[in-house]
Amino acid sequence: MSVMPAFGRESRVNVLLGTGHFLSHFYVLCLPLMFLSWQKTFGVSFAELGLAITLMSGATGLLQTPVGFLVDRHGARPFLVGGTLLMTLSMAAMSFATAYWQILALALLSGIGNSVIHPADYSVLAGSISRHRMGRAFALHTFNGNVGSVCAPPVTAALVLLIGWRETLMVYGLVGVPLVLTILWQSGILREHARDVEVRRRPALSGGAFLLTRPILLFFGFFLLSAMATSGLQAWLITVLHEVRGLDLKAASTALTAYMAGATGGILIGGWVADRNARLLAFAVTATIAASALLLVVGTVSMTQFATVAVLFVAGILTGASRTPRDLMVKDASPPGQIGKVFGFVSAGLPLGNALTPVPFGFLIDAGRADLVLVLVAAILMASLMFMGSARASTRHEAVPVAAE
Repeated sequence: MSVMPAFGRESRVNVLLGTGHFLSHFYVLCLPLMFLSWQKTFGVSFAELGLAITLMSGATGLLQTPVGFLVDRHGARPFLVGGTLLMTLSMAAMSFATAYWQILALALLSGIGNSVIHPADYSVLAGSISRHRMGRAFALHTFNGNVGSVCAPPVTAALVLLIGWRETLMVYGLVGVPLVLTILWQSGILREHARDVEVRRRPALSGGAFLLTRPILLFFGFFLLSAMATSGLQAWLITVLHEVRGLDLKAASTALTAYMAGATGGILIGGWVADRNARLLAFAVTATIAASALLLVVGTVSMTQFATVAVLFVAGILTGASRTPRDLMVKDASPPGQIGKVFGFVSAGLPLGNALTPVPFGFLIDAGRADLVLVLVAAILMASLMFMGSARASTRHEAVPVAAE
């Protein structure tokens, strides 16, 4: 048999899952662009507007782990279809809202649908992609989600101005329907992570007990700290560069864009390297240390605007490159049949981490210590390495248990 049919199947898997991941990120980041329109239409406060994001993101973060248990027990495909359909139709239904409470209820439903994406996608990727292409597949999946986040604000702003917020949400919701139909049509190519593998070295643990083992808790901590650093940086980098380095707002915004563009491109670099280098931990540690050092340079050394943008672009590449090895290490730590719940659990650290640092960093800036923000971001990144290194070491020293069905 030639290699091309297998490659074609894997490519289709990547396209299907990547499109769903793109939409899941796109939907969350498109809502803030609706805020001013919703305020005029429904007469609500900014706090009430923010509640829509809280409900959507909160539902996704809280339900990822229980959905992961269901994915591992019953299979990923029905949840992938049902969750994607719920996520997209809820967005379309917002276009008919006559009261703001309806927007909130639909945002909650869309978040529930979104909660299937990580556990279901990673289960399918682990079972459908060849080991020597796994790094690139994981990288492409993360890359697609990031592109969705990047595209949502400008595309939504343009569409709202052109056709209005109701029509924009209807278009967004209907875009997901062909994806669901395609998943149903191509469901035969979606293979899942194997479940029937013999126990190795030690007795099986139930799914819930395995999530509380040392390696998985350490990976959760690593995801949490990584998200804290990223969230603090994205929320306050413009302010820090303006207040501490004297950059005007345009230059500071360009610097943040350069960092995010570098991080998005770096994901693909990390996937390519991961497929060619078995030393995942060494690569991720090296990239993270180098990124932390560059952030410290930006935070402590006076540089020209061009140099600041260039250094942050490289720091973004290094940060993004470390993400795929991170995901592959979590996959390697996941017993057969438990990858859905493991990714659901550890990736729940991302929204939690995103919520933790913006407010404390804001207090720090209010206290006149904006110069410490990038120093703390670098310190948090370095602290995350202790969790990642310990998790990897624990994974290697402990046999991987298989869930008791």
